[in-house]
Amino acid sequence: MALPLETGTPLQQLNTFGIDARADHYLRVTDDSMLEEVRRDRVLRAMPRLVLGGGSNLLLTRDVPGLVLHMATRGITIDREGRDAVHVRAAAGENWHGFVLHTLALGLPGLENLSLIPGSVGAAPIQNIGAYGAELKDSFHALRAFDFDTGEILTLDHAACRFGYRDSIFKQALAGRAVILDVTFALPRQWEPNLRYAELAQELAARGNSAPTAKQVSDAVIAIRTRKLPDPAQIGNAGSFFKNPVVSKEVRDALSAQYPLLVSYGQPDGSYKLAAGWLIDQCGWKGRSFGAAGVYEKQALVLVNRGGASGREIAALAEEIRRDVQSRFGVLLEPEPVFI
Repeated sequence: MALPLETGTPLQQLNTFGIDARADHYLRVTDDSMLEEVRRDRVLRAMPRLVLGGGSNLLLTRDVPGLVLHMATRGITIDREGRDAVHVRAAAGENWHGFVLHTLALGLPGLENLSLIPGSVGAAPIQNIGAYGAELKDSFHALRAFDFDTGEILTLDHAACRFGYRDSIFKQALAGRAVILDVTFALPRQWEPNLRYAELAQELAARGNSAPTAKQVSDAVIAIRTRKLPDPAQIGNAGSFFKNPVVSKEVRDALSAQYPLLVSYGQPDGSYKLAAGWLIDQCGWKGRSFGAAGVYEKQALVLVNRGGASGREIAALAEEIRRDVQSRFGVLLEPEPVFI
């Protein structure tokens, strides 16, 4: 099979920051078998690879050398209908939000708190996406991935994925080696709304939803996100740019004594997650610009491309923010997006 390989392909429309960069070589992957064809080709196999999904967790600081594999596979199927859960499988190239809405339309709750998160299904497990009191791992069952080292199709269950806070085995042992093909979720028959996130509970209360359906939870999440976060189609961005730093109780208590309004969340292991947006806001960055890059006026955790910004400008802005936060609070912020 002759692969439809392109050269010098523009990537501006394929990354949510809207950065103007090109791929040396580009392949739109519409069938899983195309990955094996790439592996069999000695020239392509030797190239550095970047696997691209929705381009929502990526900062391009230059043109991309080697081969960009753009996962564009499609398909959603019901794998198994058990007594306790329904297993739904989605191809890696499916749009994440579209998939969430599809499951809700089928009457299958469980993913509603993760509504409107940009990106693809295949990219979602890599950083264990999360929002509004839920994470992907809460509903995850298994996935299949292509191993470029061996040519094998791997099946990884929950434990094998080693999920952590915005982390998984795909950022560790399988980084640069495995490409996710599809993901299966176990969506519960017996469902209760997850309203642990205060802002979500308040939104539902304001709507008069005292016993919300999964669709009503999704609608509330969409409303909150729409109010707080810019639409990448209008303003280039990658959502939350920094992870919420996790610190010990001792560090959190010392900071709270100095900054009584510090926003923090206790974790099961006794550590505390600090609100990175609050830390950035306290340093005066909300709404500021740095060349054509800037910090979103409504949410300090979001860096934006105000028009024509380069990836290097956005990276430089991020570094200035990190320095300020570390200087004031002694806490080092870690970016969420992958820098290329």
